[in-house]
Amino acid sequence: MKYSYTSARKKKIVTPELQLLFIFFGITLFMLFSTYAFLLFKDYRFLELSRDIVQKRFDLNISLSSMKSKITFIEKELALSERVYTQNTVLKDSIANLFDLVPQRITLSEASLLKNGLILYGITPSKDVYNFMLQAPLRSIFHKNYSSFYPDKNGWLRFVSTNYIEENDIQNYDLKSEDLEEQDTNEGLE
Repeated sequence: MKYSYTSARKKKIVTPELQLLFIFFGITLFMLFSTYAFLLFKDYRFLELSRDIVQKRFDLNISLSSMKSKITFIEKELALSERVYTQNTVLKDSIANLFDLVPQRITLSEASLLKNGLILYGITPSKDVYNFMLQAPLRSIFHKNYSSFYPDKNGWLRFVSTNYIEENDIQNYDLKSEDLEEQDTNEGLE
């Protein structure tokens, strides 16, 4: 017995409404997992960038300390070169003054500078000329003076004059020259 004019439809487990619901949940889950994957990727990239930045910072700190040590070395070299230049200037002036001390009648053949003294080799007409014209100025500069005379072929005398300054005076002179350099530096800064 049939009570309906339409035939019965076959019943499906997945209805169109259920399909729509599965599609909706599928799209939602896909969006959630893709968002999660995107966030994981961004977190990984952030960690990589932070490691790179930390490494660059470490490298920069190393290069900065290296540059500081190089700057310190250059400043020391500059101070040393200025000290050498000043000492050379003083030495040049001292040598010029020394040769100004030598009278025209006395001829120097060699002059040797020592740390604490001076050795002069030369020719003089007589001991008196040497003693009055060269020995007297040398005595005013040096503490110890030794002279040796040898006869030459032409009747003049060859001499070797060895002159020394005491060590204490050299140290005092070095300290005074350093004080003068510091004053010059301070005046330049003001």
